[in-house]
Amino acid sequence: MLFRNRIDAGRQLAARLEEFKGRRVVVLGLPRGGVPVAAQVAAALGAPLDICLVRKLGVPFQPEVGMGAIGEDGMRVINDDVVRQAGVTPEELARVEEDERAVLERRARTYRRGRVPVGIEGRTVLVVDDGVATGSTARVACRIVRARGAARVVLAVPVAPPEWISRLGGDADDAISLHTPRDFFAIGQFYGDFSQTGDDEVVACLDRAAQRVDRTGGPADGGTAGPGER
Repeated sequence: MLFRNRIDAGRQLAARLEEFKGRRVVVLGLPRGGVPVAAQVAAALGAPLDICLVRKLGVPFQPEVGMGAIGEDGMRVINDDVVRQAGVTPEELARVEEDERAVLERRARTYRRGRVPVGIEGRTVLVVDDGVATGSTARVACRIVRARGAARVVLAVPVAPPEWISRLGGDADDAISLHTPRDFFAIGQFYGDFSQTGDDEVVACLDRAAQRVDRTGGPADGGTAGPGER
């Protein structure tokens, strides 16, 4: 066991990311399990916290096979090779995207509760999850963050398999993992408590982060700009 729970993992990860303190950074957690980790990072760095919502677009007759993904603000990443090889028609792709867009928007309403997403254009963005296994969700999240205008994308996780960097395909400018154990089989094996994160906990993390910014009068952009981040 490397971490007692996600809060412990977040605190350990925050210590590793101390170089970003006082920089113009935004921390984005991947719901749901990545948000408690990201909340600890954001609090330690004095940075704003938000979520990065991603929905996989599965092949209609084989939904476990991803042919792309969507994010907020109409962001989409399509794997044309998978679409072509699977013989998915434009109409089928549109139907899948419509269904997943509805789910994404419903979750966005649940989590944000009317709050406007934190602006990330021109900023360094720390994309945080509770771990990386295949890397597919993390890759799409990084692509979406870049498409939204982030100047630098840093993927940061507590634990990942040894070969995880190669799985990212260059979608992140930097990738940081506290541990890359050889005996990696699943993220949960390295946590004492890896129970499912509920929607209520995600909302509570975002609420606390918003209150922290309001209470301290902290900037929505997370601090001063570092070199090359203006």
